[in-house]
Amino acid sequence: MRKPVPGVETPTDEVLSRGGTYSVGEWEMPGPDGEADVSLLICLPKHAATPTPAIYHIHGGGMIVRDNRFGLVEMLNLAEPMGMAVVSVEYRLAPETPPPGPVEDCYAGLVRVSDHAHELNIDPERIVIGGASAGGGLAAGVTLMAGDRNGPAILAQLLLSPMLDDRNDSPSAQQMRGVGIWDSSSNETGWNALLGDGVRGGPNVSPYAAPSRATDLSGLPSTFIDVGSAETFRDKDIAYAGCLWQAGGRLELHVWPGGFHGFDVVAPHAVISQDAIAALVQTVAASVSSSAVREPPGRRRCGSRPSCRSAGLSLRTRSRPGPRQDREVRVQS
Repeated sequence: MRKPVPGVETPTDEVLSRGGTYSVGEWEMPGPDGEADVSLLICLPKHAATPTPAIYHIHGGGMIVRDNRFGLVEMLNLAEPMGMAVVSVEYRLAPETPPPGPVEDCYAGLVRVSDHAHELNIDPERIVIGGASAGGGLAAGVTLMAGDRNGPAILAQLLLSPMLDDRNDSPSAQQMRGVGIWDSSSNETGWNALLGDGVRGGPNVSPYAAPSRATDLSGLPSTFIDVGSAETFRDKDIAYAGCLWQAGGRLELHVWPGGFHGFDVVAPHAVISQDAIAALVQTVAASVSSSAVREPPGRRRCGSRPSCRSAGLSLRTRSRPGPRQDREVRVQS
């Protein structure tokens, strides 16, 4: 199952160095609670005179495949023009590792980067967490965990077609059964591998594993979510965005018309892909260059509020998060 995918090349250190612009190395760190070591692949701008912002990257692969080099070229494409570092975590995969193993690995790596930011010439107040597909779901879980544990400050979260909900019961999941990349059958496979047969869809799933299960999304950092209109995750990602808005969060949501899962990687030169990439670049640039003071996420209690429901949700062109500064919300559908 984990043999290399034909036609998908694993980037070498030379490729990741971007012609010598970045130094590339790995850190091995003890895993959480005495578990297996966690590896961090670290790409640092060579000539940065001051501490740089960083992207903490969590790779995709349906919770069951890939490694910390997968998706890293795209993250460096995003980071290099802004002089950002990129750190990519190697987490343990399902089905060998059940929850909370994968998300705990990712959280441990984030703590390590934050605690050793000075050694890496990284600004610990400007760490953006992000990932695509399963990586987006894990990024959301780590962000919840950081808030609950008063952990590292996270400047923003980038959730790119994120895998957020184990229930697989949305209209988009039914529409995409047997259609395209990562259809609802594939989604069932990934979630069953992670949670175990009979657990997926039941009442005992942690929001750290499936962030859509969270009932309190208050106090989270600024969030970017994008998803294609023609993919399994569409409805659950939109619902998660709605819950963040209802909790007073700062959020930008894009639903790309006609986009399938991973369209911007499969067809990066298509107009829709260029638009999606440009929107992401704009958001990250605004986040890391802002001079506004951001406090780290407040402590939250999962399960402390009634479950967020998306029925009747209306998407508006501007969110109004109470005392926080208004942020324009760009919604395309």
